[in-house]
Amino acid sequence: MEQKKHRSGFVNIVGNPNVGKSTLMNRLVGEKISIITAKAQTTRHRIIGIVNTADYQAVYSDTPGVLRPNYKLQEQMLTFSLSALQDADVLVYVTDVVEKVDKNDEFLTKVKQLDLPLLLLINKIDQTTQEKLEQLVLHWQILLPGAEIYPISALNNFSVDVVQKRILELLPESPPYFEKDALTDKPARFFVAEIIREKALLLYQKEVPYAIEAVVEEFLEEKDIIRIRAIILVERDTQKGIVIGHKGESLKKLGTMARRDIERFFEKKIYLQLYVKVEKDWRNRDNLLRTFGYKLD
Repeated sequence: MEQKKHRSGFVNIVGNPNVGKSTLMNRLVGEKISIITAKAQTTRHRIIGIVNTADYQAVYSDTPGVLRPNYKLQEQMLTFSLSALQDADVLVYVTDVVEKVDKNDEFLTKVKQLDLPLLLLINKIDQTTQEKLEQLVLHWQILLPGAEIYPISALNNFSVDVVQKRILELLPESPPYFEKDALTDKPARFFVAEIIREKALLLYQKEVPYAIEAVVEEFLEEKDIIRIRAIILVERDTQKGIVIGHKGESLKKLGTMARRDIERFFEKKIYLQLYVKVEKDWRNRDNLLRTFGYKLD
């Protein structure tokens, strides 16, 4: 009997901000790899989640929402999204029933020029009618004639299994790219920083959460506990005051929320210390962006 050939490939998820890419990524991987909030620009890095069985390895990649950059950090976020077009074996373009079909023509043109399997997912179908959905499918068939179209609801886990099955069929024959027990290419510290940043996005309003970066300065793993010291960077003194809050209440709340999630992530008791520091205009400073993993060309 002929042995089944191993399949491996990079499955890159792209699309505009707030269409549900990170929710989809977490569904496909079966773990909470990407942070999720209702705010746009939640994902800043290109985040990899790896799914393994004996016969395949699917390397999923979540990318920042495509936008026109206003500062250097956003330029790097766009670079991550564009890089996902270069190395994909399967490209998953996520849209939803709310956004305008022609929201980002420039990026769509690049997608259209690619010669690789393309799955177009229309997300949040629970927020529309059957008639409107059918019209939307027709629009996308004209815009991306080479795409296979799947209406889904990532939040409600509707038809995600159908998409996953199709992705696995499209993976090329190849040995695995990562160790078979790998879940991601990111270190533990990265996920601690992302969880802290997620809670900041949930807690604070307006511009403040976008001016925040979390940096893990110490990560000491002992037998029964992990001791973590992290700095929350902001760009202005006024933002520092907001993050700390009256008598430190806001920072304390952020720390409690983050600690609970970090304990769930590592399945271990966490001792978390948070400090707030002003680093003026860090989103436009090349040396700091490099330090935080937003690699520049």
